[in-house]
Amino acid sequence: MATKTKNLALLKHKSGIVSLGPDRAPARSMLRAVGLNDDDMEKPFVGVANLASDVTPCNMHLTRIAEKAKQGLWDAQAVPFMFGTITISDGISMGTEGMKGSLVSREVIADSIETVCFTEGMDGLIV
Repeated sequence: MATKTKNLALLKHKSGIVSLGPDRAPARSMLRAVGLNDDDMEKPFVGVANLASDVTPCNMHLTRIAEKAKQGLWDAQAVPFMFGTITISDGISMGTEGMKGSLVSREVIADSIETVCFTEGMDGLIV
């Protein structure tokens, strides 16, 4: 069992900075408010970026997939954190001024995902 605990600790290379140690008590209180317990604090934190949206049929099903990813992470002894980002549909905006936002949106999406993972100390990410 000690080897398993050691391996999990190695996987907390980023989340340990925000969740472990006496000076991180305020952060742990926030994590407890979203349902984590003492055991969860020792596990790696993995972000699940969910691009689900009712704006386009291409993305309407993504929450179901993200929920399955979350369950797989729990089963693998990791703590999943699902978060959203924007969705743009080229199929809807095609031929309109809205297409000017299509390429830019890719950077906004990538930047928003990176910002969440960096700021919250995610050890991994599923998109």
